[in-house]
Amino acid sequence: MNLAVVQMHPAFGEVEINLERICALLDRAEAEVVVFPELALSGYFFTTRHQVEAIALERNSVILNALENTAKRQEKVVVVGFPERDGSRLFNSAVVFDPRGERHYYRKTHLFYREQFVFDEGDTGFFVLDFSWLDVRLGTMICYDWRFPEAARTLALGGADVIACPSNLVTHVWRMAMPVRALENKVYVAVANRIGSESDGTETLSFNGRSAIYNYNGMVITELPPDTEGIATAPIEPTRTRNKSFNSINDIFADRRPWAYRL
Repeated sequence: MNLAVVQMHPAFGEVEINLERICALLDRAEAEVVVFPELALSGYFFTTRHQVEAIALERNSVILNALENTAKRQEKVVVVGFPERDGSRLFNSAVVFDPRGERHYYRKTHLFYREQFVFDEGDTGFFVLDFSWLDVRLGTMICYDWRFPEAARTLALGGADVIACPSNLVTHVWRMAMPVRALENKVYVAVANRIGSESDGTETLSFNGRSAIYNYNGMVITELPPDTEGIATAPIEPTRTRNKSFNSINDIFADRRPWAYRL
């Protein structure tokens, strides 16, 4: 099967414009599973909760319904970041559209920088989805979650073959850590980063692109430039992640000794 990451420059606060762009890019993605960046529907640099409240989407919104219809029509599994409203709570979320008509929502667990002032801490935990007709098991984390090995390990222990990581990355440390997350768990990692910059008038955040797919040995199998919109696609073999041995004796999961760890 083919896995794709999409790199784009969302327009801050312009949900309908971003929806149109996402649908156009999705139409070009020749893959069964397509991952878009964090907060792809809204842009990122919110500095007040009021800003988020003004455009946050409830789960039954016409915007998400339109995306679902596109995923169904194209028969693709699609992961898209968006600001979610649930009553008075606001989440940095990613929705996973199943072309059979189901939706699954992950709410970001680890909030980065000023996100802590405008979003509520996610409450979904980390979970794995089994898309049996593709024979692939997908887990999702969002951006700063990568800093915590426990996040990727939880998904891998849950059976994930692929970890989708919608992101808005502003540092470069992630390019060292992401392949390690793939290697230490023997899973594919799909990082969909964004490009461009956003400012609140006093501070500017610049996003560094280089969206990539890493194989289960931590090697880059496809990557985009740091400053260009586009789609990176790679063929993957999900079943090859399920044997966690790396020689005739050692197995990275069977060799774990949880009794010795203090987490």
